[in-house]
Amino acid sequence: MTELELLREAFDLQESLVSMRRMFHQNPELSFQERLTSSEVAAELKRIGSWSVRTEVGGFGVVAELTGAGGGRTVALRADMDALPIAEETGLPYASVRPNVMHACGHDAHTAMLLGAARLIARRRAELEGTVRLLFQSAEEINEGAKAMIAERALDGVDEIYGLHNDPLLPAGRFALRSGSMMGSVDRIEMTVEGKGGHGAIPDASVDPVVAAASIVMGLQTAVSREISPFEPAVVTIGSLQAGEAGNVIPSRARLTGTVRTFSPEVRRSMPERLERLVRKQAEAFRCRAELRYIEQVPVLSNDQACCRAAWNVLTRLAGEANLEEARPTMAGEDFSVYLQAVPGCFVWVGSGSSDGGEAYGLHHPKYTIDERCLPYGAAYFAAIAMERTRPDG
Repeated sequence: MTELELLREAFDLQESLVSMRRMFHQNPELSFQERLTSSEVAAELKRIGSWSVRTEVGGFGVVAELTGAGGGRTVALRADMDALPIAEETGLPYASVRPNVMHACGHDAHTAMLLGAARLIARRRAELEGTVRLLFQSAEEINEGAKAMIAERALDGVDEIYGLHNDPLLPAGRFALRSGSMMGSVDRIEMTVEGKGGHGAIPDASVDPVVAAASIVMGLQTAVSREISPFEPAVVTIGSLQAGEAGNVIPSRARLTGTVRTFSPEVRRSMPERLERLVRKQAEAFRCRAELRYIEQVPVLSNDQACCRAAWNVLTRLAGEANLEEARPTMAGEDFSVYLQAVPGCFVWVGSGSSDGGEAYGLHHPKYTIDERCLPYGAAYFAAIAMERTRPDG
């Protein structure tokens, strides 16, 4: 078996991969609601044969396993299945039929890629020296699916794990990866600022939580600009601020929510105390009282060095070194990082953008789409890395 042979076979499957991807795209489902998607995944795996299939794992997750000659290692491959609460604006003939729900992150493509890999691997069961486990995961978009899968023992006995994500700003046929930290941690912050309501024309008789909240928004930026080394990336973003309903009324409270991203586990550990101090002291300066709730979600995504080297070598043979590049670090998060805390592995970017020079829309945009030529590349990579790393000497 060579990677190029796998890629040729994957392109032979392209019509089937496109059909599956479009079916998933037309029928998107939100996190922990992937009932139809998971049933279609399970049905396709049973049509392929050879795979043992377990459903409703960690929500609507599907786990499938295939063992070859034995003696080798167990390698997991993961694809996410959930969609986003976005109204699609692509105008495609297979656009979402569900109002305000869209596959705007390409999880429909990831699912089709892994199903394609399932077919390629099943054809090579006689060559397989170990065990391949497929994880079709729920609820990546809300950072809960990986934890739920692990809680239901989906990772038990796994030696290594591999995943991917499409990148619409990278042309189809290209890949990007890096050893070590590649994607940021993701945490959520929720704040309540308590004041004293009153008439907007008589502010001295009130304690204004809106002014305090505005100061908190600005003050939180100093957590990064003045308390963290400029060589340690971090982001604090306040995405919502809600207070009052009338222009002439000072409300009693304000509520804020935001996200915290870091690229270092050490910096991440320091953030709750730092932000709590800034929020509380800013509020006190305006005679208000504030509470901060810091919710840890997913850690920094850090690729194992040996697994990253193995993925690079496989992709070199599959796509050619000219089509590989070192991935730029990003503060976008991925709950694949939760798996990587438990077992070594590697996460790669698969180019899904068009090379025709047309306007490209990024992930989570209502006009986001992919070049479907990326599907065979993802399927072939999944199959190739599994065949390679399940070998006892892989």
